[in-house]
Amino acid sequence: MILLVTNTLQVAPSGGRELLCKLNHDVLKDIYGDQLLVVELSNQSRVSFKARLNAFKGHIDGLSKAVINNTLRAIQDNNVSKVFVDGSNLGAFVKASKNSFPQLEISTFFHNVEARFFWGAFKQTRSPRALAVFLANYLAEKKSVRYSDKLLCLSERDSRLLHKFYSRTATHISPMALQDKLPTCLELSFDNKPERFALFVGGVFYANRAGIAWFVEHVVPHMGMKICIVGRGFEDLKAELERDGRVEVVGAVDSLAQWYIDAHVVIAPIFDGSGMKTKVAEALMFGKKIVGTPEAFSGYEDVADLVGWVCETAEDFVAAIEQAGKLIEQSYDPDLRALYVEKYSYSAARSRMAMIIGAVS
Repeated sequence: MILLVTNTLQVAPSGGRELLCKLNHDVLKDIYGDQLLVVELSNQSRVSFKARLNAFKGHIDGLSKAVINNTLRAIQDNNVSKVFVDGSNLGAFVKASKNSFPQLEISTFFHNVEARFFWGAFKQTRSPRALAVFLANYLAEKKSVRYSDKLLCLSERDSRLLHKFYSRTATHISPMALQDKLPTCLELSFDNKPERFALFVGGVFYANRAGIAWFVEHVVPHMGMKICIVGRGFEDLKAELERDGRVEVVGAVDSLAQWYIDAHVVIAPIFDGSGMKTKVAEALMFGKKIVGTPEAFSGYEDVADLVGWVCETAEDFVAAIEQAGKLIEQSYDPDLRALYVEKYSYSAARSRMAMIIGAVS
């Protein structure tokens, strides 16, 4: 038996982390079938003083002493030999599992190097709360690094960050992967395009908000193509970001598919973070070129020159988007779509996972 410990799985996930959690579950279910036991953590935010203190013990994202003890009993009762922990901030459970069952093989999946991610969030706000969140996640993640047998990172960059924070590198690299969302009928509006526009996709967390705000201020005044901003939370920033005829803030949508299909090019002006950016793999899924920063292409370095333009300055972005307007004749590129299938698709993730956890594929 193998046990998966994960956040609550959503039927229709939208955020990058939620999408990847669902994919990891589906891959493991595909490989192990009835031999997979799943524990979903219900993350109910608590604001009591006791809950805040317990966060420094690693009781975050739905973990508690009771949840840990119940899961340890499940490991024993079901003769579990392997555990897959989907999230490096679940280190309190990792430590308890290894201490209780030293022979247990524990694999931990790092969506980010959480310490680096929350340190970046703290630098943006400099608030006591952000510092406390960083410290709680650092302490939890440190336990994951110490007590896990296998550490799965999305990229070599994250592996180096692990070493920087905790003096241990990843044992395996497993890049970003996404379930396929391209409609089977490619005729869906590919031939009936609206005006050309560049698409930005992402939720309104700190790096996305800072990146697109910079882009609107420094790049938009010098380019001719319209920008559409799609993502949960951005609807509240219309007054801040919209520019008449130049920038349209759409906000949350039920489906991203038609937005990607209609876009001429995808932009990713992201300057901070860790992990790999979901929007790059999504763009490739829909056969789209990407204009982004080195941070946006982190983990995609080996394909960056094939899939778009890497930009470090506002002038770079202006020039790249001008080139995109001239050089992209067909907004759907089958070669980019093939690259997604080869490297960042469900089937690619399944093959990697089977190899990493030692299952027969």
